[in-house]
Amino acid sequence: MFARALAASILAASILTIGPASAQTYPSRPVTMLVAFPPGGVDDTIARMIQPALEKALGQTIVVENLGGAGGTIAAARAAKATPDGYTILLHQDSLAAAMTLYPDRSFDAVKDFAPIGLINTAATTLAARPDLPPNNLDELLRWMKEHGQNVKFAHPGVGSFGHLADSLICQELGWKVTQVPYRGAGPALVDLLAGQVDVGVIGGVVAAPLVKGGKLKAYAIVGRKPYAGLQELKTFGQLGYKKLDIDFWHMLLAPAGTPRPIVDKLNGALRQALRDDRVRKLFTDGGMDFYPPEEQTPEAASKLLQAEIKLWGDVIRANHITGG
Repeated sequence: MFARALAASILAASILTIGPASAQTYPSRPVTMLVAFPPGGVDDTIARMIQPALEKALGQTIVVENLGGAGGTIAAARAAKATPDGYTILLHQDSLAAAMTLYPDRSFDAVKDFAPIGLINTAATTLAARPDLPPNNLDELLRWMKEHGQNVKFAHPGVGSFGHLADSLICQELGWKVTQVPYRGAGPALVDLLAGQVDVGVIGGVVAAPLVKGGKLKAYAIVGRKPYAGLQELKTFGQLGYKKLDIDFWHMLLAPAGTPRPIVDKLNGALRQALRDDRVRKLFTDGGMDFYPPEEQTPEAASKLLQAEIKLWGDVIRANHITGG
């Protein structure tokens, strides 16, 4: 009886010490950062931007592994099933929240299967149009869009993308009835917008700015919570009275659920340190991206945003009868 009680107490003590001990030695080998979209895209670019500073902060190699496909759900499914020891982390974006409604047969739950590490950045986007579109401001565009209705071609980068969901929400809030034109990525959509094959689209601010200034595109408003320095003449939709369109394109880091909190905290601290790096700050600023304030860089803030976005995009997807398979 005494031997059994002693064994039980030793086992309990050993379990209690696993978390702190592993956190003290973590990381003792390279960490894999899964990126949910292919090389060359914005997600991959952000991963490569923060990689060196994150390696320096952790004192360990970060291996970036691109695992694109199915709207980012393949990488999310892999990460959700990974051992929760801090050696597999996931860089994802708005589409993770959208996937909860868009892909009912997915094998993961974005809330239950992940432990958010922290928010990385936001990126402003613009409501842009072909250069010869008649309206010159949002008021004129509102009248023109209602007059032309379904004849208006609204380009987007693909079903379930931020551009698609944002344009669906814009049309929903402004009462527009348009023809959605899907593309395989933002690049092809932009090419046709520049060529006048389609009428409007949601375009990244850093891409749109030089084209607007060069007269190759028109832009009417910023889609985001903050004005964009690259297009200072444009107000946000929120400033123009459409508060529900104060939406950001964001990225965050996540770990598998069950990752010990001390390890999540260590990763969060490393991320914060990486985002203070002068090189990272310049790269992000030059790329039209913004940083979250310190009080929003916590795991709790990332979790709160993810849950809010699941509701937001779920409502948009259902209201617009969007299906992703």
